[in-house]
Parts: sequence; C-alpha cells; structure tokens
Amino acid sequence: MSVTIDIAGLDPGRIVFRTSPLVELGVALHALSEPGHHPGLHGWVTATATALEPDLADRLHEAEFLWRNTFSDIFMPSAGVVGGDGVPGDSLAAELDILDRLDDDRFVSAALEFTCAAFYGTGAASPLRNRDARARALDMAAARGPRQVDFTERLLTDPAPVRRWLRRLFEDCDQAFFADTWERTRVQLAADARHKTDLLRRKGLAEAIRAVSPALSLDADGGRISVDKLSEGATTATDPAVGPGLTLIPTSFGWPHLMVLHAPGWRPVLHYPVHRPELPAPASVELLQLRMEALAHPMRMRLCRNIARSPYTTGELADTNGITPPEVSRHLAVLKKAGLVTTRRRGRYVLHQLDLTVVARLGSDFLEGVLR
Repeated sequence: MSVTIDIAGLDPGRIVFRTSPLVELGVALHALSEPGHHPGLHGWVTATATALEPDLADRLHEAEFLWRNTFSDIFMPSAGVVGGDGVPGDSLAAELDILDRLDDDRFVSAALEFTCAAFYGTGAASPLRNRDARARALDMAAARGPRQVDFTERLLTDPAPVRRWLRRLFEDCDQAFFADTWERTRVQLAADARHKTDLLRRKGLAEAIRAVSPALSLDADGGRISVDKLSEGATTATDPAVGPGLTLIPTSFGWPHLMVLHAPGWRPVLHYPVHRPELPAPASVELLQLRMEALAHPMRMRLCRNIARSPYTTGELADTNGITPPEVSRHLAVLKKAGLVTTRRRGRYVLHQLDLTVVARLGSDFLEGVLR
C-alpha cells in the first residue's frame, strides 16, 4: 500500500523544501491532544498543557477534531489557493493570511474531514452545496460529541464568523506558547530545508527524498514518488486547475507521522519529521506485515520460544518440538525471510537464534506504521 505523487513533466524548480509555522502549530496541537503518539514530547506537553489558561484550553477542546483524529488540510492552505505559488508563508501571521484566501468551499470541506477516510482523495462535493455531503459531515460530527456538532452546524450555516474565531484561536495559541516554541525549532527546520534543497540541486531528487525518509521512493523513470503508508491514494503535482508544484515541509514535532496532502484540486504536500539520531528508521509496511505473519503461526511461536533463550540446531528444534527437520527448516526460512532469526556456523553445526532487538521493536514498528 502507498500514496503516489505523479511528478512526470514537473519543472524541478517547482519542487521546494520550506518551513511552515502553521504546520508546526498544527502538529504541536496534535501532540497536546494525543501525547501517546509522541513519547519524546511528554515534558513539553505537560509543561504547555499546565500553563494554558482555562478559556484557551476550552476553545482548543472545541476545535480539536481539526488536529486530533486527522490532520486537517487547513494547516497547509498555500496548497489549496488557486493561482497562488503553493509556498508557505514566512510567519504564522502570513500563513493565516493565506488561510483567509481559501474559498469557503475548500475551507469547509477540509475542516470537516473528520477521519482519514478512503474517500478523502475522491474529490467529494462541498457540504456547503451538497445535501448528502452536509448530512455526512453532521453525522460524523455527532459521533464526536455535542461540541463538534455545534461547531459543524455553525460552520455550515455561516463560515465567516467561525473562520474568524479559528484565526483568533491560532493567534492566541501563538501568544500563549507557540511563539516561543517556534523560535526554538525554526532554526533546526530551516537548516534541514536548506540541506535537502542542496541535496536536490547537487545530487538530484532521488537522493533528496531518500534523505527525507526511507519510506519515500522514486520510480525508475523519475516520474512518480511513492510514500510507504498503510493507506492508498494518488495525486499529481501538475494539475493545471491549481498550478504545478510539490512542497516538502520538515517538522520537529511530527514523528512518527509522515503525512501527504493528496486531496483533488490541491497541490501535493509532503510533511515529514526531521531525522534525530535517537529515533529509529521506519520499517516498511511490507516488512512489518511479513514479520507479523511470520510470528502468527503457532509452531513458529514455539520455535521462537526455544531460540529466544539460546542458539539451537535444526535437529535440536525438531527433537524438542516433535516435528521433522525439514518442517523446522521451512518454518525457520519464513522467520529468516522476515529478518527475525540469525544463523551462525560452529564447525559442522548451524545454530539459529531469535534476533531479540528486532522482535523487541515490533510494537513500536507497528505503531509507527499505523501512525505514519
């Protein structure tokens, strides 16, 4: 499974790395509402949440569906402004000005996309104009509580005051905590964007996106970028209706999320976490599936119990578990293909042992995969 971005024929100059204070604010708000996704941010979350004024905390709760369950495209408005350059603003105020330029249909459709649903990339009708889309938005809001229903009804009835309310909320967040947070993180993000831009110019796109994340790949003819995710979707960076371009935005708060804006009629955006040495490299979705399937078989689980304790030969495993050596070999081959077992030779004996480091990472690999 993957999300693909068609870049065939795209002018290389339209592929840009840029920082975005609005994106970083959105991810910071997500971390505040879902700290379990971001174990490395617990200190920041605790300090920030404790210092919030009750009124601001209450308003954040009212609008948290914009960043908690999914990451709304309103945090990347430059991608949706028809006739714009697709580049984020230099400051939060500049990006909020760009957000104001989104037409109501785009704003409301993006704001009321409550889930990472399969029809996200289908170009569904605006709930401001389509009765079925409106009913769906209200139904999904109802599943999230009365505050969300009230917010949705107000947005559908008259978007303008709600949009002003939301801008004021972001401005108040900036004053309360985000300005200081951005001041600390923007230098690192700007340095990362410059480094990736330099790689793009000197060594080409394949090298640049490889540096962004191992979950990204460029096909052989250089016409498509694939993003390894537990979802499927496709978009193009050369849509004449909105303008050509692909923007890649680094984030300090975002790990493990690697997000792709691929809504029809919007420029694609890749929003990636900057690399930190203490963070593990992501396992591919295919490898994660292979490992979990390998461990799901009862006999392979029994074999793992043995070889987790000490190295065993094939014959020893056969005797211990009451099966034939060829059966053991077949099960071990599955475990080896998944990268879960190591082997070493001692004289004429071949010893098999479970790779405890890889197995211990399965839980975090799974979480990183489903949250990516």
